[in-house]
Amino acid sequence: MGGETGLQNPCVSPSDRVAKDSDDEEEVVHVDRDHFMDEFFEQVEEIRGCIEKLSEDVELVKKQHSAILAAPNPDEKTKQELEDLTADIKKTANKVRSKLKAIEQGIEQEEVQNRSSADLRIRKTQHSTLSRKFVEVMTEYNTTQSKYRDRCKDRIQRQLEITGRTTTNEELEDMLESGKLAIFTDDIKMDSQMTKQALNEIETRHNEIIKLETSIRELHDMFVDMAMLVESQGEMIDRIEYNVEHSVDYVERAVSDTKKAVKYQSKARRIEKKECIFESGRGREGGREGGKEGRKEERRKKKEGKEGKRKRKKERKKERKKERKKERKKERKKERKKERKKRKEICSLQDG
Repeated sequence: MGGETGLQNPCVSPSDRVAKDSDDEEEVVHVDRDHFMDEFFEQVEEIRGCIEKLSEDVELVKKQHSAILAAPNPDEKTKQELEDLTADIKKTANKVRSKLKAIEQGIEQEEVQNRSSADLRIRKTQHSTLSRKFVEVMTEYNTTQSKYRDRCKDRIQRQLEITGRTTTNEELEDMLESGKLAIFTDDIKMDSQMTKQALNEIETRHNEIIKLETSIRELHDMFVDMAMLVESQGEMIDRIEYNVEHSVDYVERAVSDTKKAVKYQSKARRIEKKECIFESGRGREGGREGGKEGRKEERRKKKEGKEGKRKRKKERKKERKKERKKERKKERKKERKKERKKRKEICSLQDG
């Protein structure tokens, strides 16, 4: 008996055993897929958190730009904070880009294998949404940097004017691109404190622009890459949004149709029930008709009586209102007569 424990149960047919094995395999695949999607959503949350951090850092960069532009010679601490923020943004942006690239490659592999599933559609939608949001934040950062560069350039131009050197926009742009600031500043005479301060600020703003352009160049390739990806996904995202909107309409319509169906069904049941009662009690109906009519007549009379009461009440109210108005008019007339009488008496006394 003990040796039979390792044997298969003779009560279970071979076909049942095969079905059970296949069910187990399906369960394992299902569990693996669920685990994979759980990991994917964790990754999505991490990327979303990084994008939110980028957005917050961009706002901080704007504040630092304003602080630096407000001071002719900004302190080293503020400049260092801006550099640290710029480095953090670069690091976080590269992290987000690599994670989005990894998701994109996974999606492409499944598409090559001709796999089409709800999970794949979910991953595509999430990837598209995150990519678009990432590009929005990075576009804002790029705009912030461009504005800062323009404001620094304006400050340089104003300071050059203070030193007596006028430059066109094209000349200044050439100087900034070449990095040869000395071309404009070598022949300026250091004859006053104002001139010295102006030259110091020119140098400070020029250094800021050099750092800024380095940062822009470092992120340029990544930005273009992600922008192109989002542009290519635009049609797909629009299609997803269209499907979502229409699926909502279909659901709402289905709910409405279901409610109507339930209403019609319950109405049909009531009619059917009434017909059954009518059919079963047709023999007794003649005797009840008189009673029904009598009750109807009684209810009608009651209703008329109530309505009559309400009308009479309204009429009485109107009459009382009219009477009160008449009384008030009489009182006012009496008061006016008294006043006229008094005036006459006063006038007669004055004449006397």
